[in-house]
Amino acid sequence: ALRALGIVRTVMLTGDNARVAAAVARHVGVDEHFAELLPEGKVSLLRKLEREHGPMAMVGDGVNDAPALAAATVGIAMGGAGTDVALETADVALMADDLQKLPDAIGLSRFSRRIILQNLLIALGTIAVLAPTAVLGGVTLGLAVVCHEGSTVLVVLNEIGRAHV
Repeated sequence: ALRALGIVRTVMLTGDNARVAAAVARHVGVDEHFAELLPEGKVSLLRKLEREHGPMAMVGDGVNDAPALAAATVGIAMGGAGTDVALETADVALMADDLQKLPDAIGLSRFSRRIILQNLLIALGTIAVLAPTAVLGGVTLGLAVVCHEGSTVLVVLNEIGRAHV
């Protein structure tokens, strides 16, 4: 499901022993795994991976994950079983302890980002057109206000129309 979203590389960083890590990595299909890591080892590897591959998300649930959650581009804590420090450090908390929900969360965040960008374009585009037109006398102040408020209604309708998708 992550690959279908365009995520091309998955890496597991764990404090568990190498044999267990290899078995889990094989089972879930991650591209690469690193085992027997202390918290600072996770941070070091995460930074190396970011230098090599760009922005990284880190998913974790424990005290040992908190430094890497903080260092990642996006830290995602597993909420139900997660420790308080992991939840406080992460940027996002998944309240269900189900990694299968991660693609849904990523899809929802991408969808929300598109809506926000569309709404900004509507609002800023309206202002960019109305302000100079009003200053140059092309529209009256009253009409400019009506158009501006109309763009606000468009933003709301954009939100409502997309909320059911």
